[in-house]
Amino acid sequence: MTHTDYDMMIKQARAIVEGVPHLSANLANLSALIYSSMEDINWAGFYLSQGDKLILGPFQGKVACVEIPYGKGVCGTSAAQDASQLAPDVHSFQGHIACDSASRSEIVIPIHCRGKVVGVLDIDSPTVNRFTRQDRDGLEKLVAVMEEKIFGSVFI
Repeated sequence: MTHTDYDMMIKQARAIVEGVPHLSANLANLSALIYSSMEDINWAGFYLSQGDKLILGPFQGKVACVEIPYGKGVCGTSAAQDASQLAPDVHSFQGHIACDSASRSEIVIPIHCRGKVVGVLDIDSPTVNRFTRQDRDGLEKLVAVMEEKIFGSVFI
C-alpha cells in the first residue's frame, strides 16, 4: 500500500505557487511536485478546458492525448459531470481513452474558476486499484489550493 503525505504536498504546493502569476509555470511545477511525491504513478498532469474539449496542459510522463472531448474517458467524464473520478481498472471504465497502454488505474479531479470547470488534474498508475479515497480527498484539497492561489487570479 502506498502512502502520500498530502499535508506536506499541499504545503509545498502553496510555497511553489505563492506570488507566481504564470499559469503554465505553476501547472508545470505542480505536475512535477505530484509526480515526485506519489509512488507508483506513471503520469501526472493537467488538461484545460477549451470549448467542449479538454486540451493537454503541463504534465510529467509519457506522451499524452492532446484533445479529450467532454464526456469521453475518465478525464472527459470528470469534466462533464463536475465530479472526481476514481477508475480502479481503466479497462473496465466505459469509454476509456488509452493514451498510454501501461496505465491501469486513474484518478481525475475537476478544477474550477468562478464556479465553472476549467480543467482537470489527471494521474495514472500502472497498477490496478492504485488510488484510494484518501488519495481523492488529498488531491481534492490540493486542487482547492490551486483554485484559490492560481485560478482565482487568472483569466481563463
